[in-house]
Amino acid sequence: MNAPDTFLAQTAAAKPATGTSHYHESARAQVAGAATYIDDIPEVKGTLHAAPILSNVAHGMLKGIDASEALKMEGVRGVFTSRDVPGDKFLATFVHDEPIFAVDKVEFIGQVVGVVVADTVMQARRAARKVKLDVDPLPAILDPREAARERSFVLPPVTVRRGDPEQGIAGARHRLQGSLDVGGQEHFYLEGQVGYVLPLEQDQWWVYSSTQHPGEIQHWVSHALGLPNSAVTVECRRMGGGFGGKETQSGHIAVWAAVAANRLRRPVKLRLDRDDDFMITGKRHPFAYDYEVGFDDDGLICGLKLVLSTNCGFSADLSGPVADRAVFHADNAYFLGDVEIVSYRCKTNTQSHTAFRGFGGPQGMIVIEAIMGDIARELGLDPLDVRKRNLYGIEERNVTHYEMKVEDNILAPLVSRLEETSSYRERRERIARWNARSPVIKRGIALTPVKFGISFTATFFNQAGALVHVYTDGSVQVNHGGTEMGQGLNTKVAQIVADELGVPFDAVRVTAADTSKVPNASATAASSGTDLNGRAAQFAARQVRERLAAFVAERNHCEASQVIFAHGQVSTPTTHIAWEQLVDDAYKSRVQLWSDGFYKTPKIHYDKHTLTGRPFYYFAYGAACTEVAIDTLTGENRVLKVDILHDVGHSINPAIDIGQIEGGFIQGMGWLTTEQLVWNDKGHLATHAPSTYKIPATGDVPEHFRIELWPEANREDNVGGSKAVGEPPFMLAISVWEALRDAACAARGGHAVRMDAPATAENVLRAVKA
Repeated sequence: MNAPDTFLAQTAAAKPATGTSHYHESARAQVAGAATYIDDIPEVKGTLHAAPILSNVAHGMLKGIDASEALKMEGVRGVFTSRDVPGDKFLATFVHDEPIFAVDKVEFIGQVVGVVVADTVMQARRAARKVKLDVDPLPAILDPREAARERSFVLPPVTVRRGDPEQGIAGARHRLQGSLDVGGQEHFYLEGQVGYVLPLEQDQWWVYSSTQHPGEIQHWVSHALGLPNSAVTVECRRMGGGFGGKETQSGHIAVWAAVAANRLRRPVKLRLDRDDDFMITGKRHPFAYDYEVGFDDDGLICGLKLVLSTNCGFSADLSGPVADRAVFHADNAYFLGDVEIVSYRCKTNTQSHTAFRGFGGPQGMIVIEAIMGDIARELGLDPLDVRKRNLYGIEERNVTHYEMKVEDNILAPLVSRLEETSSYRERRERIARWNARSPVIKRGIALTPVKFGISFTATFFNQAGALVHVYTDGSVQVNHGGTEMGQGLNTKVAQIVADELGVPFDAVRVTAADTSKVPNASATAASSGTDLNGRAAQFAARQVRERLAAFVAERNHCEASQVIFAHGQVSTPTTHIAWEQLVDDAYKSRVQLWSDGFYKTPKIHYDKHTLTGRPFYYFAYGAACTEVAIDTLTGENRVLKVDILHDVGHSINPAIDIGQIEGGFIQGMGWLTTEQLVWNDKGHLATHAPSTYKIPATGDVPEHFRIELWPEANREDNVGGSKAVGEPPFMLAISVWEALRDAACAARGGHAVRMDAPATAENVLRAVKA
C-alpha cells in the first residue's frame, strides 16, 4: 500500500471529534480554580463598587429619598437615582414598561430605587441600607387570579381556539372540571448577578457581564447612556450558571453600574449578594389553571377548555413569549381536536418574572399531564394507557392546535420502549401489592412523555454568526455569538469546527463572547445555542476549508472534491501533507485563512397575533418513568427510581448531553418538590436565602437513575444530526409530580386528589388529608 493509500485508510478509521465524549473545554481550568469569572477579573485602578437601594413596600407612591446618612459614611462616593440617567429612564425592552430606577412609584418589595457607590463592596452595601424612602402605600395585587378578575395585565389576553370545544365537552360521556396552582422557581445560579463597567476614551465603554445576551446588554447600556450601540462593547467569557436568569436580568445590573460609572467617570462593579439577588430578580412564572374537559370511556379527550393565568410580576419582561410558549406546549404530546386555551398575562406586585429553563413549556405541559392523570383516575384506568390513547398520530391526528404539523413524531415507539425497559407494568403491580399492605408509606409510579419545540418563537432571533481564524502555525480560534454557562456550548462548537477542518479537537480554541466581534447576536436560550452558533461556526470553517481545498487542488492537478481533511492531515489521490504545513504554504501564497459564517433557521414562520404557524424547526422528545414513596403521616416524600429515554438526535457529545439530561431532570424535580417561593400578605418574599429556599441536594438524587439516548438522528437538517438538549429534559421531571399524585391517590383509596406544586411535605399532606 503506497503512502496516500495508507493515510486514507488511517483517516477512515480515525474517530471524528463529534459524536465523542470530549472533556469540557474549561474542565481543567475549573478544577484548578483557574477559570475566570467576572468577579475574578483583576480590577482596574480606581474601581468603585455599587450596591442597590431596595423598596420595602410592594406598591406605593415614591415621595422622597433621604440619602443624607448614607452620604456621610466612610468611603461613600455618591448615591444615584433616576435623575442621574442621561438617556431614557426606562429600559430598552420591547414593551418599554420597566424603569431603570423607580421614578415616582414602587411596584414590588425589592425594586431598585437607586445605587450607592463606595470604595469597597461592604461600604456600599452598608450605606445602601441607611437610605430612607418616603412611600405612600397603595393596595397590592399578589395573586394571578385576583389580577385576572381586576383585569390587571402587563399584556393583553390571548386566545387560541380550534374546533368546537363546548360541543365536544357537552357531547362527551364523561366530564371533569378542575384547578391547579403551580409555583415559580428561583434560578439559584452558583455565580450571582455581576457586572463591571469601565469607561474608555471618547465616550466609549467596556462592559464585563455575566450574561446570556451580550447584545442586549450593549443595547440597554447604550440606550440608558444616550449613546449609539457601537460605543459599548460587552464581553462574557463564561457564566457560573444562567438557566434563563441571565437573559434579561443581567441587563439591569450592567445598566445600574453604567449609570454610576458615567456620573463618576470611574470603573464601577456591581455584584449582588444572594439575598438581594433573590429580592430583585425575576423567577420562573407561577401559573394558575382552570379547566373543563370531556372524554370518552377510554379516556380520549373530546373537548377541552383551559385558562392559563400567568403571574408576570410588575412588568412584561419576557412574559409575552413565555406565556405564548406555555400555550404552544399545553398539548405536550397529545392531540387536542376541539380546544380553547385562554392565556392571561397578569400584572402583580412582585418581582418581574422572567426566562427560566423551558421558558413556559413546563408550565404548559404540567396542566395537560394533570388532566391526563385526573381522567385516568376518574375512569379507573392506568394513566399510561390514557396518555397513549391521546398521543399524536402519524398520518392523522398530527396537527397541533397552533396549526403546525408534527412531522417527526417518535412518541409511540419511544414511550413503548421505555415502558418495556423500565418494567413499568410489573412495577405498577408490585406497587399495588405494596400499597395494599402498607398503611403509612405509599408508593406511586408515573411514565410521562415530552414533546418540546425547538426554536425561538420570535422568528427573527433564529440567526447566528461566527468567525473562524486559522493562524500560520495551524492553530484555530473561533468566536461566535453564543455564551458559555457550563452547558458545554463552546466544547461542542470546537468539536464541530475540528471536524470541518479535519484537525484535532485540541487545536481549536473558542474565545469569549464579544459584541465587537459578532454583532447583534441572539441570547443563548431556547435550547438553540448549538443549533445556531454551531452551524454558523461550521459554515465559517467550511469556507476556510474550501479555499484551502482549491489551493491544494490547483497545486496537485486534481479536483477540490478529492481533497480530504482529516486527522491533522490533508490528502489528495497522489499526496498528503500535514495541516500545519499546508496552512503555512497557503499563507505564503496569500490564501485567506479566516472567514465568517452566518446561519438562519429554515422553515419557521409564526403569526404572533393569532399564535399560529410553524414556530419550531423540530421537536425534541423524551419520556421518564419515576417511582416515589410518601409518608402519609408527615407528607415527606422521596424519589426512589428514575428511568429516562431521551431524544438528542445524533449526539455531538454524549457525556455533555447526558449531563444536561441529569441536571435538567434534577432541576425540574426541585421545581416540583422542594423549591417553594413564598410571598407574605405584604408582598415580601419570605424564602430569599438557602436557609428557607431548598434546592435538591445530592441526597435527593435516587440511587437508581438510568438514562438512555434514543438511537436516531434528527430528521431535519440540523448540525451533525443533533437535537437540542438544554431544556427538554427539565420537563421529564413532571413524572415525579405525577408519581407523587399517584401515591397520594393510593392513600385515598384511588380517588383523585388536587395537589398544587411544588409537592412539599405540606402540600402532599394536604392532598392526602383533604
